[in-house]
Amino acid sequence: MIKVLASSWALLLGMLLLMVGNGLQGTLLGVRGGLEGFTTLQMSLVMSAYFLGFLGGSRMAPEMIRRVGHVRVFAALGSFISAVLILYPAITDPWAWTLLRVIIGFCFSGVYVTAESWLNNAATNETRGQALSLYMIVQMAGIVAAQGLLTLGDPSGFILFIIPSVLVSISFAPILLSVSPTPPFETTKPMSIRALYHVSPLGCVGAFLLGGVYSALFGMAAVYGTQSGLSVAQISAFVAAIYVGGLLMQFPIGWMSDRMDRRQLILGTAVLGCIGALAGLMFESRFSVLLGAMFVVGGTSNPLYALIIAYTNDFLEHEDMAAASGGMIFLNGVGAVAGPLITGWIMGYAGPSGFFLFLAALLGSLAAYAAYRMTQRRAPLVSETGTYSPVLPSATSVAVEAAQEVFIEGQEEEHARHASDAA
Repeated sequence: MIKVLASSWALLLGMLLLMVGNGLQGTLLGVRGGLEGFTTLQMSLVMSAYFLGFLGGSRMAPEMIRRVGHVRVFAALGSFISAVLILYPAITDPWAWTLLRVIIGFCFSGVYVTAESWLNNAATNETRGQALSLYMIVQMAGIVAAQGLLTLGDPSGFILFIIPSVLVSISFAPILLSVSPTPPFETTKPMSIRALYHVSPLGCVGAFLLGGVYSALFGMAAVYGTQSGLSVAQISAFVAAIYVGGLLMQFPIGWMSDRMDRRQLILGTAVLGCIGALAGLMFESRFSVLLGAMFVVGGTSNPLYALIIAYTNDFLEHEDMAAASGGMIFLNGVGAVAGPLITGWIMGYAGPSGFFLFLAALLGSLAAYAAYRMTQRRAPLVSETGTYSPVLPSATSVAVEAAQEVFIEGQEEEHARHASDAA
């Protein structure tokens, strides 16, 4: 871990500041939109637009990097992000915000592709798992810290938009001034969705459903808080609970993942998340219960994505894993685009409680489908599976491919250990 920090501290520090900026703008827009009188439908379009841009950026960023290099892409997209953050309070119109969210989603996706390829190149086979873990911790910590900043200013003013703009601008300094060489960049041709579904139906359905869960949490939690009459401090704590839960529960679930049938763990984790969402639905007048509900939902949905990837890898040949990552990202992205739109539509009819209703429906559907798939296929032996590696639903194909490399290495080590024991 110390070796990873020594080689990647500049990148990790930059990503921490970047995630503070991104986490603050995501929550702040939900609060400011309510103050501006935007409807739930309008806010759902605004929030969905980020994931539409993110999906497009994840497809186009690799080609941009190949053409002009990491440094230029990093600097150019960072400049656009900083500019968009300043424009939000200057143009308080839902259609303008929707366009700006597409742009900022595209830019953040490109920045993530660049940063993750840099991190993956800096890591060795022995440290790649630790590097991914640190990267995930940094992302979560940045988003949680951002919620505290929300209480330091007036959401109706400019200062809370200026802060993330400044943080994003500063975040690129340690990265661009680092002496670390820029890595070569290669991508593989993605596997078709049909072929991927044939390999792992549960993996495909799970990636799609979790895209909807994650985007609802990231995009609509602050909208729910605003409509429910929560104070700014309560909204910041409400959103922070999602990522604190995701951070604390990632590793216990990962530990269990390497020691049992992953479908059983997917089923149990999804059921737990569904129960958390139902608790929020039934006791939404009690803020302490809301915090607990968001802790459980965030603590189950974030690890579930990495668990779905690890399960899918169990049925892929090593040479197909990199290609499959593109399909997983695409399915997750499509679900993410639809998540805020459907959540907003339900909230328009059912009120704020529609937020928890949507989360419960998706997590319950994932649990039901996992139970069904357990009747259709024999589980692989635990000794034949690879190593779980933490990956967030906001990861690009670069991070997913890196996680799959960790999976392969863990599988090879396990086989070598069994061969040694047999000898």
